[in-house]
Amino acid sequence: MSAGAGFAAAGAGTAYLALEDGTVFRGQSVGAEGVSFGEAVFATAMTGYQELVTDPSYAEQILCFTAPMVGNYGVCKSRSESAGPHVKGVVMREAQGPAWTDWLRENGIVAVDGIDTRSLVLHLRERGSMWAAIGTGDEIPAVEGAMEGQALVAQVSTPEPYVYSEHGRLRVAVVDYGTKQSILRRLAGASVAVTVYPHTVDADELAGYEGVVLSNGPGDPEPLEDEAAVVRDLLGRVPVFGICLGHQLLGVATDHETFKLPFGHRGANHPVLERGSGRVLVTSQNHGFAVEPTEDSEATAISLYDGTVEGFDFPELNARSVQFHPEAGPGPHDGWPLLETWVEDVAQTI
Repeated sequence: MSAGAGFAAAGAGTAYLALEDGTVFRGQSVGAEGVSFGEAVFATAMTGYQELVTDPSYAEQILCFTAPMVGNYGVCKSRSESAGPHVKGVVMREAQGPAWTDWLRENGIVAVDGIDTRSLVLHLRERGSMWAAIGTGDEIPAVEGAMEGQALVAQVSTPEPYVYSEHGRLRVAVVDYGTKQSILRRLAGASVAVTVYPHTVDADELAGYEGVVLSNGPGDPEPLEDEAAVVRDLLGRVPVFGICLGHQLLGVATDHETFKLPFGHRGANHPVLERGSGRVLVTSQNHGFAVEPTEDSEATAISLYDGTVEGFDFPELNARSVQFHPEAGPGPHDGWPLLETWVEDVAQTI
């Protein structure tokens, strides 16, 4: 018996993942008891399982790991991207423990291992991400839902502004649509004074800073009309840098179209072409919606998977963005300099 199978046997018994198309995968419970509903998605990163599970961008999603074993190096509070998990459930081929599985259980996350994750991922690639139920026991509930049209930032954004780092060579506001701690740490490490604001902040408040970062976050950008209006009102008044959902909102604010990807971009191995330099970056990504492909000059980077827009630059508006995660938490460091480069550019303007 493998270590993973041993930990599974110590769990709550049988468990399942039931997809909305009627497909059911059965395994063993290695997390909390109960039933959760969410969009079934997969991520191809080989490491960073704790970072992914605590990333607010995974709100309302059931996450399948493609790595064959998950939990090998335990858990550590400093690796969390937020105060706790945001996923609705975790699916694995083999869970390692006990630190990882105990942590999932303590945090109330339904988790299952013993699943043929290769078959599950192929199914989601062929038919698209879909709503699902993950639960313990034998009774399978009805499954119905969709991610389209869901405005989720309110459930992950900070309710009140707070100061993350008090001192720095310039003052930057971060609009929290579901920001990761890695972004805040990187900004503070670049000698930036960082204040984090709720998603409801207005443009006049943000315009009082030397720069504004639009963070990552979950859900569909299309219903975020108020947030997009604030971005639109802010453009040209203060330097802006958008990341992931922040990139999509910059796109919406500049009359670009967004749409739902069939199965999303989630992992640490996604190739992005910089149109100007011809350089290809290997990037970390986590998004189910994207900006429609365009030949417009402001689209400075594209996905080599499907041509969706991976970067914007609006020099006349002093705004730029990336769809991928330059903070690389976790992931490759090809895009690592982008945040610091933006900070340096903003510092030269004050």
